[in-house]
Amino acid sequence: MSKLQTSVGISVAALAAVAFMSSASAEERVCNSHIGAQTVDNLRVPQGGTCTLRGTRVKGTIKVERGATLKAEAIVVIGNVQAENARNVLIEDESRIGGSVQVVQGGGATVRNSRVNGEVYYDENRNMVKVIRSRIGGNVQAFQNTGGVEIRGNTIEENLQCKANNPRPTGGNNIVLNNKEDQCARL
Repeated sequence: MSKLQTSVGISVAALAAVAFMSSASAEERVCNSHIGAQTVDNLRVPQGGTCTLRGTRVKGTIKVERGATLKAEAIVVIGNVQAENARNVLIEDESRIGGSVQVVQGGGATVRNSRVNGEVYYDENRNMVKVIRSRIGGNVQAFQNTGGVEIRGNTIEENLQCKANNPRPTGGNNIVLNNKEDQCARL
């Protein structure tokens, strides 16, 4: 191998390493108060914390931890909003989520007057979960929730699927481009 080929190979490897390090080193911001119109990489609401976002842009993902609360108004998230064992997740006022909203084994959750490009997935939550007057690019799925489910006035580009919720889901006036299934067949 010539010196030029070796030099080019080393330069390509160095560039690849720099690109990998910059993507792997996205910073995580912990929010236990208020963030306004700022841009952050990833965001985490710590256990038991409360985070209020207004006009915030998140280049990655929002994670809401056990017993934590997220109140988000007019936000833009490139990735997902993920909550497990959270107290409450509220996304409203023309918020835009590039990925999905996933809330499992927690308290309540609401997506209202917003756009979610991926799915909205609610599973085994104890308090009321809602999807109201929003546009969802994927499925809306509500399974085994015990605090109530309300799905009203949405445009859902894939399926609306509900199973084993007690009480049964309520709502209506949803435009669903594929199928309405099981407990949500009449919504």
